[in-house]
Amino acid sequence: MKRIFIAVKIDPAETLKIIFSDFRTGLKDERIKWTEMEKFHMTLVFLGNTEEDKIKSVSEMLKGICMGFGDFNITIKGTGLFKNLKDPRVIWTGVEPSERLIKLHESVKLGLKDTDITIEDRTYRPHLTLGRINKIKDIETLKALITRYQNTDIQRQAVNEVILYESILMHSGAVYKPLGKYPLVDK
Repeated sequence: MKRIFIAVKIDPAETLKIIFSDFRTGLKDERIKWTEMEKFHMTLVFLGNTEEDKIKSVSEMLKGICMGFGDFNITIKGTGLFKNLKDPRVIWTGVEPSERLIKLHESVKLGLKDTDITIEDRTYRPHLTLGRINKIKDIETLKALITRYQNTDIQRQAVNEVILYESILMHSGAVYKPLGKYPLVDK
């Protein structure tokens, strides 16, 4: 049994690095588990604990869906929170939903049904998690940072492969181990 998810790796460009640094500096005294920049990703589907034999089926399904899908770009834009300012849980940057991104997400979800894997049926909100809030006292600084960047065009990101990750939970934080990479273009 492995805890797995399907995602697109995000390579931070200069603006994303600056915004991330501003949040970390402005909220340095808060209890926030920041995402390490080399772990930045946009989840397509979170599967959770999955049996080994089903992981093989997921891998085969991803190979079939991704091959020849064609690469495309996404736009990372704005910042926000999951939950709200009264009870903030996650600081994120948004990903503008594009037709190609939604099609890829829907294709993967449909493919998972064929492998008998059940996932939560919720609205897809593509985003990049910057940090998970454990406890925060300075809501005003958080609000100011969110407001400062809420409409900022952060970066364009090429999407040319999908990665199947295992998430290994450790005391120091999650370790993301790629189990398979699936190019969206024919090589």
